[in-house]
Amino acid sequence: MQRVSLCHMVIAGILFWSQLSARSAEITGVTITPHVIAESMKYRLPRDPDIAALVKIFVRGGALPCSFSGKSPEELLKSGDWAWHDLNTTVKGPEESLSVWTFNGKSTRWGVGQSFEIQSESLPVRKINIETPDLWISSITFPGELNQAQPNQMVLHLVNQKKNEIEIHGLVLWLPKEGKSWQTLYPTVQKSLSLKVPAEGRGVLSMTFDKKLPLTYAAIEIKTNHGSLWEHLRIKSEYFDISGGWTGEYLQHEAYLKLLSSLHVNCGQIQQVGGYTDNPKLSARFPMKMFNRMMPLEKWDSDEWLSRIHAVEFLGEPQYGGGRPVPPQEVFEAFLPYRTSRLATSVTHSEERVWRYYAGLSDFPHYDAYRVVAPAADSWREYDRWNSLRISWGAPLETIGDMSRSLRELNRPMPVAFWAQGPHDGWGGGFRRAGRSRRSPTPDELRSQALHGLSARITSLYWFNLSLKSLMKFPDTWEPLQRIGREIKMLAPIFLTGDAFEYQRMKSADGRPDWDLSSIIASDAAVLFAIDLAYQPDPVENIFKFGEPRDFSAFFTLPHWLRGELDLFRVDAEGLHEVQWKPEEKGVRITGKFSRDAIFIAAKSPETRRQIQERRVSALAWEEKNRPAAADLELLKSLISKP
Repeated sequence: MQRVSLCHMVIAGILFWSQLSARSAEITGVTITPHVIAESMKYRLPRDPDIAALVKIFVRGGALPCSFSGKSPEELLKSGDWAWHDLNTTVKGPEESLSVWTFNGKSTRWGVGQSFEIQSESLPVRKINIETPDLWISSITFPGELNQAQPNQMVLHLVNQKKNEIEIHGLVLWLPKEGKSWQTLYPTVQKSLSLKVPAEGRGVLSMTFDKKLPLTYAAIEIKTNHGSLWEHLRIKSEYFDISGGWTGEYLQHEAYLKLLSSLHVNCGQIQQVGGYTDNPKLSARFPMKMFNRMMPLEKWDSDEWLSRIHAVEFLGEPQYGGGRPVPPQEVFEAFLPYRTSRLATSVTHSEERVWRYYAGLSDFPHYDAYRVVAPAADSWREYDRWNSLRISWGAPLETIGDMSRSLRELNRPMPVAFWAQGPHDGWGGGFRRAGRSRRSPTPDELRSQALHGLSARITSLYWFNLSLKSLMKFPDTWEPLQRIGREIKMLAPIFLTGDAFEYQRMKSADGRPDWDLSSIIASDAAVLFAIDLAYQPDPVENIFKFGEPRDFSAFFTLPHWLRGELDLFRVDAEGLHEVQWKPEEKGVRITGKFSRDAIFIAAKSPETRRQIQERRVSALAWEEKNRPAAADLELLKSLISKP
């Protein structure tokens, strides 16, 4: 037997301990968000068949990424395998810290069913499988108040697709020690929890913190009997804002502010507006949140302005980019200055065909798509929706819901928003050639599009657009705008603390689309939507028309905590209404006669009914307080008549 010298043993020991020390870091979790597409959408160009995934890797201890299955992040970007990543900005933190490495795949090589190895000088080589999760955090919201910059609440919804019950016993919030070290996170004191999520079921966690939460990036660790469940997002105070586009020109006029406020609009795509933002008395009486570039940061990322900022938005529509699409990696780099700030970012997504490449890029993603007389990314004549009738002035209204669900699932657990089609003076004559003379949506078309988005669980809504000229040209849209705003105010707490639960498309006996059914569930109530799909294109006016109320009978599944004895009623801007319903196994069946849409509430306690009614009364009082007088309307007419 060969004898090993003492010297060789010492050297081997030194090498062993140096390698052990160098590899002090570990991967503590991986979150996979598979890419999805809305199969219903039709396009002029074929959809890229590659489907990948958004991947977040949670690394404990000091480590820097080197390569992924032998290739660097830059090589994977260049080859088209990845859409974007944040790995060039990673920081090697101390042993007790956590960092999150994120990349968004582009090719199928980085999609579900594949695997890859991570190479790093401080990590053992680790193989990671890209799999569809069977347990995940589906939404995280930090509910806040209108003038509250920092939240102290957090609501999480979990989905358990496992065949066994999951027990949750704790939560750790990982935070940076200061905003500029947003990538290096440290654990806070663990919150003890006790929640059982049934097999193939759902769970919701609501918690209040002793202190206001910092507006920064955080990792959320849910401790379960199956190990830790992880997510990563920016903390931002969530309030259901209703915004308008192109509203800045006349905000110095109280009459215009009254009109917007009466429609429950509290936000605009504005920054500095002379006569308004520099007029403290006027802006205090009619507060409008801002939604723009918000530079210089030293001004806007301040305690003075923070509660007045909805989000940072300045990239326009990067998927178009004025003729040159802005690559996702460039979008990430454009947002880097805001990563160290307290301001949440938002990207306007335009084309569902490719927006999965931009998944996870911003803190509050939203999209911009309209269904009548407007430019669109999809091909409207490709939709075989009405007995082979093809039209070019409109698209199926329900595709708003299809796109909302697509964006939501690509960016979970972050909340999403969308630009709903409102009155707009400016869409050109091309649609007149298609046989339609009205250049904006009818009240019914406007409402249907907004409701399809709301039913998919958005947490803010933006109207395009509410310029003074557009509002004055289409005054018949004021009432539906106001009614939708009132209903949002009535139901906002459920939208904000809830999560999308179930969606199904009902068809008639002859196979035609009949109703879209969807639900948003919260800890104490659910909002159930039935949206009418039996509308038809009118052959003379070339507008979508809805029929008279017709028989309706549908079953809505409810989560386990909302079954049994319930207070169930219908709600709209006019008030609360009783409805015919009965409990069935795992949910409720509702019957009646409806058209256009019907919104129902299933609540555990009559207290929910009282609170919704109180918010309705408050919304009506707000509308009355801000109702423009006849003199205000005359002034507004005179403003837009000036050359």
